[in-house]
Amino acid sequence: MGGICGCADELVGEPWRMDATTSTGASSSLPLHLIIDDALALVSPLQQSFQRSQRHCFGDSAPGEFPLAANPSIVLHVLTSCNLEPDDLAHLEASSILLFLSNATCSFFRKPANFPPDFQLSMSELAALDMCQKRAIFKPMTQQEREMFKQRCGGSWKLVLRFIMAGEACCRREKSQAIAGPGHSIAVTTSGAVYTFGSNSSGQLGHGSLEEEWRPRIIRSLQGIRIIQAAAGAGRTMLVSDAGRVYAFGKDSFGEVEYAAQGSRVVTTPQMVESLKDIYIVQAAIGNFFTAVLSREGCVYTFSWGNDMKLGHQTEPNDVQPHLLAGPLENIPVVQIAAGYCYLLALACQPSGMSVYSVGCGLGGKLGHGSRTDEKYPRLIEQFQALNIQPVVVAAGAWHAAVVGKDGRVCTWGWGRYGCLGHGNEECESVPKVVESLVNVRAVHVATGDYTTFVVSDKGDVYSFGCGESSSLGHNTITEGNNRHTNVLSPELVTSLKRTKERVAQISLTNSIYWNAHTFALTDSGKLYAFGAGDKGQLGTELVAQQSERGTPERVDINLS
Repeated sequence: MGGICGCADELVGEPWRMDATTSTGASSSLPLHLIIDDALALVSPLQQSFQRSQRHCFGDSAPGEFPLAANPSIVLHVLTSCNLEPDDLAHLEASSILLFLSNATCSFFRKPANFPPDFQLSMSELAALDMCQKRAIFKPMTQQEREMFKQRCGGSWKLVLRFIMAGEACCRREKSQAIAGPGHSIAVTTSGAVYTFGSNSSGQLGHGSLEEEWRPRIIRSLQGIRIIQAAAGAGRTMLVSDAGRVYAFGKDSFGEVEYAAQGSRVVTTPQMVESLKDIYIVQAAIGNFFTAVLSREGCVYTFSWGNDMKLGHQTEPNDVQPHLLAGPLENIPVVQIAAGYCYLLALACQPSGMSVYSVGCGLGGKLGHGSRTDEKYPRLIEQFQALNIQPVVVAAGAWHAAVVGKDGRVCTWGWGRYGCLGHGNEECESVPKVVESLVNVRAVHVATGDYTTFVVSDKGDVYSFGCGESSSLGHNTITEGNNRHTNVLSPELVTSLKRTKERVAQISLTNSIYWNAHTFALTDSGKLYAFGAGDKGQLGTELVAQQSERGTPERVDINLS
């Protein structure tokens, strides 16, 4: 925003609470093409002294000291083309923030702009609506769906934009991604093509057979379908398309996929989940006893594990019908879900800020409420407010969890075995606790597995800690006198990734207690590096004789950009 009014430094500070601006919804595209060619002539007067200009841009109003008010379409074009944050648009309407502008200028951004497609919207609301309309999940919505969506988010297009952007940031939606599943791997390109490799005992690779693949192989039956998100469980894969459809293959079960007798039928090619065809889905997450999906509007649905009301509903273990997650999240939009072994985390987005809810098994304190009791309905984790942390990314390991805050701090809680919480010990923590050894690192991403944790900094550096089995931490250190890998109790820089001279954007690691773990590091340039267990081909390359794992990252022969 500094390029517009030179006030970038003024906008840094406490998290901004956006008020809901009441407006009527409109769905047609903003007429940015109406910007006339000779409008650039206004640049010259802007570089001169700002003389008072009594130009009228909305009826009888006179903006006064704001020169660009003569042509509001230029202002709209600048706001929408600069990819401003929703908070920045809200700041434009707050005269108490823009002290260097006249009240008339602030009024320009607050008052109805008298501009199509909705003459009652302010300029900042119009800009937010236009940026929403550029998103794939927003485009197919009807006008009625958009209005309902806006009300669910808080009644403002700025709040809708914040909700959408929060989901894009924490889930890499519509970007390339790699998933290190239990024994098998998934890679999604920016164009939406899907490659799978590794174990295939249940058809979880989607190639129509049960043969293992030691090299990345594209799923050809998905030609013409753009995939934007993927999830992997033991013997099971789920894919989400840009049309909101969910495709599943592998074990035919939404429940206990690890070891239960159910799901004996296998599906070897992607099949659309019919029970979800009327719900626009943007994310799927697979736990051990259940499966969860997230709708475009931020509603959470779960399958299976309903016995004893574990997830707030009573179902059979092999139920294939989705159930809306009952409780407070019915009326609170969720931007991200994360499934652990027997619990679920949800990152919620409200006008007052971001928050985390947890539900399921509380053993080890992994629900974050200061106790080890189960929760059959989602419950707010209150500790983040005490720590003054706005969560922006959440990760659920098998037995522990982690969050990245807007300020870059990292919190962990749950079982501390092998040092997976990064606090220098193996103690459990029943409420989120800041990882103090990372206070000088600004984190942007966190990933958790079975007693392992990875953190990615804003510089693209990677830190890992926890269980060193299978060389999945990337440190490649072995305890003297035996063949066991060293556990890491506090975060350590993964120097082997540093040597690739690539900036890491995403880490994915195996989140299963029954499989040896492997890890993926995806770079900004679309390169994929893998290390850890590779006995089933899940690293995307064949290992040398007698080897079952690789301790240092090596490039996978695939470009995801």
